[in-house]
Amino acid sequence: MEKIDKGSLYYIFLEILRLHHHRTHVLLDEIGIYPGQPHLLFILNKKDGQSQKELSEKLKITPATITVMLKRMERVNLVERKQDTEDQRVSRVYLTDKGKEICSKAMGIIKNLEEECFGNFTVEEKIILRRLLMQMRDNLSIPDSKQ
Repeated sequence: MEKIDKGSLYYIFLEILRLHHHRTHVLLDEIGIYPGQPHLLFILNKKDGQSQKELSEKLKITPATITVMLKRMERVNLVERKQDTEDQRVSRVYLTDKGKEICSKAMGIIKNLEEECFGNFTVEEKIILRRLLMQMRDNLSIPDSKQ
């Protein structure tokens, strides 16, 4: 079996993903949240009172996963669920005061991580890297049926 070349773009990319994941986990652990939770906090901070269905669609996760995530976040008082006043079948999710505070701290952490990642890049390098990363994203966004 062939070994992966440690100097290859793919290996370096995997190394960056691993380091970023670890760094994110360490920093978010300091404020008591998990890496998957900031995005949900940011979505609710932008528009509070969204349904679980809306949240699962925006986060691209299953309704069952969003339910587990919300239960965990409710236990530590970051969010609360309330029945929709017009449709009792719909549960709406709201940030608590603590959730708003943690959301603000998480935004600061994300900004710090961005600075750690790209702080010593020139404006031109950031523009080129952004274009290349968007191209990589587009390459990976090809539907499975077309591959």
